[in-house]
Amino acid sequence: MADTKTLNAGTTTDRGSEGSRDRGRTTISDNVVAAIAGIAIRETEGVHSTGRAASKALGAVTGRMPGSASSSAAGRAVKVEVGEKQAAIDVDVKVEYGTPIHELADRIRANVTDAVEAMTGLEVVEINIVVFDVHIPGDDDDDDDSDDQGGSPRVR
Repeated sequence: MADTKTLNAGTTTDRGSEGSRDRGRTTISDNVVAAIAGIAIRETEGVHSTGRAASKALGAVTGRMPGSASSSAAGRAVKVEVGEKQAAIDVDVKVEYGTPIHELADRIRANVTDAVEAMTGLEVVEINIVVFDVHIPGDDDDDDDSDDQGGSPRVR
């Protein structure tokens, strides 16, 4: 979790500024940083989805539990480490077919860095991206129906 102090001058910082009087502390939860990053990732053109099937299923279950915030759903597929001044982010993404992955990774890093730094004041020091799949338009994720298409099997 990141802690920042609100100083007399009205700035929210913990980066060496000295104020004459401490007005309190602001704590930024890891879940908040993960949600911000998750939204920024999904807003990046070329990203089909974030998180693998297991993390999505877990997110769907925990999202239905009493007391769970729906706003945290955006960050479930994103793992973060938040220190006092810095954050590191790990994410698994499924990309749209035809998207140059190296360019997409650069856009994801730029979007996430801009969003997290602007909203939290934390320095984003690392964003690790795992591309685990490619989405092909027109492909259904429902593999169980593929046997019912009536064609002859390719192998016996």
